[in-house]
Amino acid sequence: MLSYTEFGEASPATPPLIIAHGLYGSGRNWGVIAKRLSDTRRVVTPDMRNHGHNAPLPSQSYHDMAADLADLARHIGAPIDLCGHSMGGKAAMVMALEYPDLIRRLIVADIAPVPYSHTQTHHIDAMRAVDLTTLTRRAQAAEQLGAQGVEPALQSFFTQSLDVAGKRWRLNLDVLEAEMDKIIGFPQVTGQFTGPTLFLSGGDSDYVQPAHRPQIKSLFPAAKFAKIPKAGHWLHADRPRAFEASVRMYLDA
Repeated sequence: MLSYTEFGEASPATPPLIIAHGLYGSGRNWGVIAKRLSDTRRVVTPDMRNHGHNAPLPSQSYHDMAADLADLARHIGAPIDLCGHSMGGKAAMVMALEYPDLIRRLIVADIAPVPYSHTQTHHIDAMRAVDLTTLTRRAQAAEQLGAQGVEPALQSFFTQSLDVAGKRWRLNLDVLEAEMDKIIGFPQVTGQFTGPTLFLSGGDSDYVQPAHRPQIKSLFPAAKFAKIPKAGHWLHADRPRAFEASVRMYLDA
């Protein structure tokens, strides 16, 4: 079972919402948004496999991540609403395709069901280069990441997965590196998820393109599309209030 944090109370009027984070993230990244959305529903923010407080596992395939989310959905009480960002969005899509009966509504945040060419291993190199033995504060790790060219927003994001006292990253960097081709790819899947689906993208992001729509519609025929202006790939961090309002409006429609 995935490690997770929960917010709010279960409600007979609204199903619980699971939010699946992206690569190098954790459930804690979504705490503020989850707390706000929990005024009307139970919200669960898991740590995805090989992230956060989970025990290390040897694979990072989307079939495995989808099975993890399905187990969590059954545990908290399906059907659920599901929101996934980036890697978590791909895992959410595969879960919807392989376990459609467990999901009522699906929100995919700034990712498409296609392979991407940009690798993320340079961030692993940067995290490995941090001298963990001397750290007493996350800010020191952020400084070292900055010296390697990591932008400030990502410095803060990465260091949320740093266990300063334990002198370690709460990320299985070896497996994430070995499985990077799977993470930036998308598996062969069959079937469709015919339930309500929203592809919510950043207005300044190029992760979801018009050319992706035929593939999206072939798998998610009920898909709707929306953009949050002045937001990039990290749309929930760039425009948190607008992201929250969009999620709330769609789930409550």
